[in-house]
Amino acid sequence: MTRKEILLLLVLATIQFLHIVDFMIIMPLGSQFMRVFEVSPQQFSLIVSAYAFSAFLAGLVSAMFIDRYDRKSALLVLNIGFTLGTLVCAIAPSYELLLAARALTGAFGGTLGAVIMATVSDVIPLERRATAMGYVMTSFSVASVAGVPTGIYLAATFSWQAPFLVIGALAFLTTFLIFFAVPALRRHLDGGGAHAHPLQALGDVMRDRNQLTALAFTLILMLGHFSIIPFIAPYMQFNVGFSDHQIAYIYTLGGIVTVVLMPLFGRLSDRFGPARIFALASFFALFSIFAITNLPHVSLVLALCATSSFFAVASGRNVPAMAMATAVVRPERRGSFMSVRGSVNEMSLALASLVSGFIVVKNPDGSLGNYPYVGYLAIAMSILAIVISRRLKVVEGA
Repeated sequence: MTRKEILLLLVLATIQFLHIVDFMIIMPLGSQFMRVFEVSPQQFSLIVSAYAFSAFLAGLVSAMFIDRYDRKSALLVLNIGFTLGTLVCAIAPSYELLLAARALTGAFGGTLGAVIMATVSDVIPLERRATAMGYVMTSFSVASVAGVPTGIYLAATFSWQAPFLVIGALAFLTTFLIFFAVPALRRHLDGGGAHAHPLQALGDVMRDRNQLTALAFTLILMLGHFSIIPFIAPYMQFNVGFSDHQIAYIYTLGGIVTVVLMPLFGRLSDRFGPARIFALASFFALFSIFAITNLPHVSLVLALCATSSFFAVASGRNVPAMAMATAVVRPERRGSFMSVRGSVNEMSLALASLVSGFIVVKNPDGSLGNYPYVGYLAIAMSILAIVISRRLKVVEGA
């Protein structure tokens, strides 16, 4: 890769890092939210879902317009909105206002992720794209290693508002990073997408069977991936015996594993094909999902082995999955498709969180019940995702 490509990927990874930390930090703070606001598991799942549902709606709207603008301009506007939304979360005094603030943040943050992936796809050729996405998506791992544990420490030491204040301040600084370090990216405007009617951009996605298959693939994959995530931390605390500070170990060790393995998944996907690597990673993810959702009261080390294995294979399969998704559409329509895909992704996250929230119950002794049923659902969806992935086709010029 050239120096310009590396610099661009570093900037995009930094933005993605903050976006992911902002979304992820809600889950390990679940027990605190349930205590502070005196809410049930179902109400807690709405905090997660509010962000995702808002991102779903915003992504559908942006899909009609996003290819009309320079990628740099889109990144600037969305990052500013994300910054403001995160800071509003930090000062929300009640459960209801926190829900509204999470919805505001999701409207900008969810679309921001789609534009980041569209930018990578525009700049990096298909034969090197999975590797590049592996590096950008390593921000998830770095968020797990550094961002989430730091946020947990800030919340445990000060208050739950502290992580959002820090994320908002850093996001404000990245606005300047985008302005000075990201070049103008207008090549996609030459393909005609900028002059299409707004509804045509959305209609083009809905009429393309290959793109619809990719959207179905995204929906099923996220149901098989995210349904167990919102309650991993609460389950480890209420059922396995983790303390507030020990929850950070889950994200630190899991992040270290994925920092090493996620770029490897990208290189393997470029060499052997993303569909093959996705199927292999998904197969091993089935065992990790079962282990986590059926974990009894075990030692800290054994519990961390189970969670780290899930981080490695379940997160690693997202790299080839993203590479396959970007190859079903030509560059001039990629921004619109990625926005719609981002919306479907966020809708899947919200749906997975709501479904798991209604399945999981709080037992009289304070532990969580019915979590294994969430795991069985995730396993079934993961198997179905493997089947659908075989139907995706690479289009000419992707």
